[in-house]
Amino acid sequence: MIDESGARDLASLVVARIGRLAESGDPWEPYRLLDHAGRPVAPAAAFLGELQAAGRTAATQRSYGMDLLRWFRFVWAVDVPWDEATRVEARDYCRWVQVGRKPATTHWRRSAAPGSPVSVSAVSRGAPNRVTGRSAPGPTYAPATAAHGESVLRGFYDFHAEAGSGPMVNPFPLARRRQHGRVDAHHNPMEPHRRERVGRYRPKLPRRLPRRIPDGVFNELFAGLGSHRDRALVAFWVSTGARASELLGARIGDLDAGQQLVTVIRKGSQAMQQIPASPDAFVWHRLYQAEVHGKVPAGFDDPLWWTLRSPFRPLTYHAAYRMFVRANQALGMNWTLHDLRHTAAYRMARDPELPLTDVQWILGHAHLTTTQIYISAPADEAIASVLAHHVRRSQQPAMPPLQAPGYRSESLNVLFGEDGW
Repeated sequence: MIDESGARDLASLVVARIGRLAESGDPWEPYRLLDHAGRPVAPAAAFLGELQAAGRTAATQRSYGMDLLRWFRFVWAVDVPWDEATRVEARDYCRWVQVGRKPATTHWRRSAAPGSPVSVSAVSRGAPNRVTGRSAPGPTYAPATAAHGESVLRGFYDFHAEAGSGPMVNPFPLARRRQHGRVDAHHNPMEPHRRERVGRYRPKLPRRLPRRIPDGVFNELFAGLGSHRDRALVAFWVSTGARASELLGARIGDLDAGQQLVTVIRKGSQAMQQIPASPDAFVWHRLYQAEVHGKVPAGFDDPLWWTLRSPFRPLTYHAAYRMFVRANQALGMNWTLHDLRHTAAYRMARDPELPLTDVQWILGHAHLTTTQIYISAPADEAIASVLAHHVRRSQQPAMPPLQAPGYRSESLNVLFGEDGW
């Protein structure tokens, strides 16, 4: 509803959870955006095809598709065709995605029971976890989600403007140019110049230091894993620094136990790279192999990781994620799989005998400045250091009260008491 001033009442706007992003299994179209009637959304399909032609992976297409789905749900809710959207709709969408609540969802186990829906958006953001310091997902979208969506939609409308299939003016404009002063006047010379063009409605993101799992907490978490497969996976992740999806995509032939190497395909560059792993990771993997011997294919090109129950299937990212979530919940933690990569990076970067350039190569960072963030003390060490500082200060002997010459001690006692200051 838009009033005379052109403002839309976003407080009463209800964005329904209609449409979905479906995995098709077709290599030419890995994901399809479907509307409420199950029909493909042609503008989104054309844009995802453009991404595939530009060499973007299926995972990237899925990520962009989720942003498109969020936008199409919004324009369906405000009853504005996607190709007639203006900056008013783009502005209101960016306001809604930063302030509004997520569309309510019903858990699939409760969907069949009438009158017992479980709304995810009804769950409020709680206090940070006592171990990890990370808050649980809240009822609103994260700032990173809003920022990523703004960039994706700006590219989506740029593509259709060039193709002549969308509005002539991109509803997601770039930021206004600086009117006074020099461009990059406050740029840090120690950091590379960023070439991205910032959108006008793109929110600012807080700079967060990566989290690492302390050694004592990691040992407790590792001991709570329920199978040799899970122990092998976590041991490989925390010793190689590989991303979760990179290791899960490995094949049996990619493992070289003799040289302690595992070959992965990098997520961004798609380059094939051998990275070293710890000896205990290969020991746990050998125990896992003994468990599944004769139950799963063991050819050179067969997957390295499988599910533990029949019918055996290649282990997916979401199944591995759920495994790690269950191990965390048993101990009251909420570490993520990516925290294992951060943990490996901290361990390697803070080793004085390991050159930082070698760590950069292992992690697959394009810039050394990205690797340098792991040199600084992690949050738990910094907190422990400052707490120890306060303890040392409290144990210092009390300083005697200062007494100016010419003043009698009896007069000072009247002012400040016999105990001094």
